[in-house]
Amino acid sequence: MPYRAPLHDITFLLANVVGYDQVQATPRFCEATAEVTQAILSEAARLCEEVIAPLQRIGDTHSARLENGTVRTPPGFAEAYRQIAAGGWLGLPASAQHGGMGLPQTLATAVNEMMSAACLSLQIAPLMAQGQIEALEHHASEAIKALYLPKLISGEWAATMNLTEPQAGSDLAQLRCKAAPNGDGSYAVTGQKIYISWGDNDFTQNICHLVLARLPDAPEGTRGISLFLVPKFIPDGAGQPGARNAVRVLSLEHKLGLHGAPTAVMEYSGATGWLVGAAHSGLAAMFTMMNNARVGVGVQGIGVAEAAYQLALSHALARQQGRTPLTGHGPIAEHADVRRMLAHMRAEIFAIRAIALANSVAIDMASATHAAEWAARAAVLTPITKAHGTDIGVEAAGAGIQIHGGMGFIEETGAAQFLRDVRVTTIYEGTNGIQAMDLVGRKMMDGGEAALRLLQEVQDGAEAARAALPDLAEPVWQAAEALREATEWLVAQQMPDRFAGAQPYLRAFARVLGAHYHLRSARADAAGRSALARVFISRILPEHLGLLAQMRAGAAGLYALSDQELLA
Repeated sequence: MPYRAPLHDITFLLANVVGYDQVQATPRFCEATAEVTQAILSEAARLCEEVIAPLQRIGDTHSARLENGTVRTPPGFAEAYRQIAAGGWLGLPASAQHGGMGLPQTLATAVNEMMSAACLSLQIAPLMAQGQIEALEHHASEAIKALYLPKLISGEWAATMNLTEPQAGSDLAQLRCKAAPNGDGSYAVTGQKIYISWGDNDFTQNICHLVLARLPDAPEGTRGISLFLVPKFIPDGAGQPGARNAVRVLSLEHKLGLHGAPTAVMEYSGATGWLVGAAHSGLAAMFTMMNNARVGVGVQGIGVAEAAYQLALSHALARQQGRTPLTGHGPIAEHADVRRMLAHMRAEIFAIRAIALANSVAIDMASATHAAEWAARAAVLTPITKAHGTDIGVEAAGAGIQIHGGMGFIEETGAAQFLRDVRVTTIYEGTNGIQAMDLVGRKMMDGGEAALRLLQEVQDGAEAARAALPDLAEPVWQAAEALREATEWLVAQQMPDRFAGAQPYLRAFARVLGAHYHLRSARADAAGRSALARVFISRILPEHLGLLAQMRAGAAGLYALSDQELLA
């Protein structure tokens, strides 16, 4: 079954559920009318279905490879990337000042989901560009903006971010990469970086690496990290790629999935770079790109979940096995357990898609209004989008294999590729455990105020739905109340108890938010959406109670289990 972009669900959520009308009402985004929004989404859908999706299998069977220091990408990737660039998709949310469209991040999120579903290996490249564009817009000097942003937005130049080193994964305090002043405003960057997505390609004129490194006078720890822009080719006086910089790809990783996307080990040998932001303040600049990427990675999970669902549904509607309960001789989609898996996939995807779009609405509103409450809302939703979006991607891909039965374990069906490709999304851009700790740690430094505001919105929505949908509204209200009490309990806890309960708390929060958006959807279109909402609220939402019980268990039991007992 060819991939088909879920335009109906996306447009319904934008129009009825996630508050996109608030974004359209701001002076900054007033041009993103319903007509413009529909035109953009329709064109993106065409691009994904006709140009990008045919590359999904090709990228898996024709891995990116390194030949004599040059990366060779799978057949068709170069042409598709150029079409993505020519369509302006890299600069969809970028400022018009440097050639972007200046449209809402919410639209970029919807487009990124469709591209991820079509071919995740390729989609990583434009996602890196979008993140770097935002980081440079916020933190780079005017000279760097003027030179680099038009090239990145047009797609003439590609982008990466370089954080991880062999000895420093999530613990950036251990970074050893060095940068020394050259005396002319540039710096010599030296060190090795690993796991660099799209560290090189064979279809753009230049590649712009954002690299974390330490200056000679840098203090220890994360406060001593600076950010540098290090191009593959040093721009000449006319702003065109000039001399080759002292940066190279040492090797490409052999990976479980995402074979079409080169993941590089990069070596910087006194490479010329320029400081982005203030000295020793690199994390602030890099986190702009990382936060953009975290939402984007959550959306990658959603896209793969949708693609896996579509393939599984197609198989379930065609495959006949055994006597079925509805017609006696129908497809396996009639069997109760297959029906359960399909229904859960559909309900889960709808819920997390709504969370991601609501997250993006909050980002847009924060940028358009500079209101602290919108920024705080986006901050709470970002780790939920990233962690739960990718968890659902993995779970849906696994369910897709199960629905295919034995054929799901056979590569030719394509079901297994979804699981192999999406598995890393729970790891990169901050593991999902780190996302959960961020939610209960940094995002609760306000005493849980932003989280509690969200829960009040859920309860208000449930109250408003009681008259029309009492059987759906009551469990949503009760779940929000349980999560409110759990949040108040959580913020009173010390570490490591708070961190021990972080992951189940995040998932419980996602369950409650998902139920909230399903309820809003049912209120907006009871005849067409209430059955799906009932699947989520009656079958999936109850999971929150067990999760909150896990959260309250604390850390004592975990640490009471000795290393010896773990080995036994």
